[in-house]
Amino acid sequence: MPRLCSSLLLSLVIASSASAVTIDWTPVGNPGNDSDYIRGYVGAVGYAYSIDKYEVTNAQYVAFLNAKAADNADPLGLYNLSMGSGFGGIKRSGSSGAYTYSAIAGRGDMPVNFVSFYDALRFANWMNNGQGSGDTETGAYTLLGGTATPSNGAVTRNAGASMFLTSENEWYKAAYYDPLATSYFRYFEYPARSNTQTTCAPPTATANSANCNNAVGDLTTKGSYTGSASPYGTFDQGGNVSEWNEAFISGRGFRGGAFGLSALSLAATTRGLGVDPALEGGGLGFRVASIIPEPGTGLLVIAGLLGLAGWRRRAQ
Repeated sequence: MPRLCSSLLLSLVIASSASAVTIDWTPVGNPGNDSDYIRGYVGAVGYAYSIDKYEVTNAQYVAFLNAKAADNADPLGLYNLSMGSGFGGIKRSGSSGAYTYSAIAGRGDMPVNFVSFYDALRFANWMNNGQGSGDTETGAYTLLGGTATPSNGAVTRNAGASMFLTSENEWYKAAYYDPLATSYFRYFEYPARSNTQTTCAPPTATANSANCNNAVGDLTTKGSYTGSASPYGTFDQGGNVSEWNEAFISGRGFRGGAFGLSALSLAATTRGLGVDPALEGGGLGFRVASIIPEPGTGLLVIAGLLGLAGWRRRAQ
């Protein structure tokens, strides 16, 4: 199935579930690309996939919290009290067993922060499972134990996952790979299509700029640096928040730098590893990615049902 049709089909499937959260997907093609042998042999991905154009926002995470952490005492620790003040963007109201969540005014389209690696996996599971009442402990990942920190710490992606936290390779390719390069050197040094150091500045349309080195002193709204998209069209893979990925070497990994870190943290050579997956910091967020199953799977059935529904409406 062509990638464009696959992305459209995923959008239809999501819309058909009347879900609260939609993702602005950016296709990442050129499957089978070489890795970046200069900077650690990372970035090779053997398949086409789509990645969120933006970091997951407070508004999107609010929908998750209201679906999965409202009618209970939030035993999985999906909400961090720091989200309600300072650099956070989500307010919790009510009492245990009857919580409600809302985005703080003016911060709904800023990236969610104070989320752990496991929070990111649970959001991905919920998305993978259709949102709403979808399970947080199975799906793209299997999390055991029923507690905030699962008993199986070395969690890996399950086969057949359709929506998930980015792997390091998926994240790196979307940020730095240049599909139009004609030379052997196909990776940019910085994630705004540049080999020169990114300028840390307030939001601007100037190319190769980002929210870093406390140039703003706070998070910025998604996509604020309109002239600084990555080669595939993503935003804020440099600056705003560092982003969890699936890498596992004595802990978990993140990439991309944060609003309080220097421009060097945005470089392709900068790699965060060995991080406690339970860490919930003001400079930590995430983005998700997706793969559409090939024809011959249940998606063809869904496509047929959607088409049949449209035919019936026209026939009435």
